[in-house]
Amino acid sequence: MSAGGQRTGAPVRIDSGPSLSQAVVRGGTAYLSGQVALDGSTGIADQTRAVLHAIDARLAEVGSDRSRLLSATIWLADIADFAAMDEVWRAWLDGAPPPARATGQVTLARPEWRVEIIATAAVED
Repeated sequence: MSAGGQRTGAPVRIDSGPSLSQAVVRGGTAYLSGQVALDGSTGIADQTRAVLHAIDARLAEVGSDRSRLLSATIWLADIADFAAMDEVWRAWLDGAPPPARATGQVTLARPEWRVEIIATAAVED
């Protein structure tokens, strides 16, 4: 389902469940829920790649892409993983304009998760 061009009316909610929607689009902006790796047995670099792959898929679903990111919030289970996460992040941007970004350390919902990323992006007009 493409939600591009959504400017007025009710928000478009994508993959909604009882607790959250994976994305909400309203007024030309897509708000993605926190994305985590499906396989929590891998290290920070692989989990970061998996999360960024999921973000790419969600952005495509709503009619956007990483070049239209506005902001990202990155939660790390251990701030010592910052450099390894940031290396993967920079490679993923691959010349795309970097969004506003904040990174912090938190206790994530599952102990095997090393990184969670929340993103906001503009959608196609």
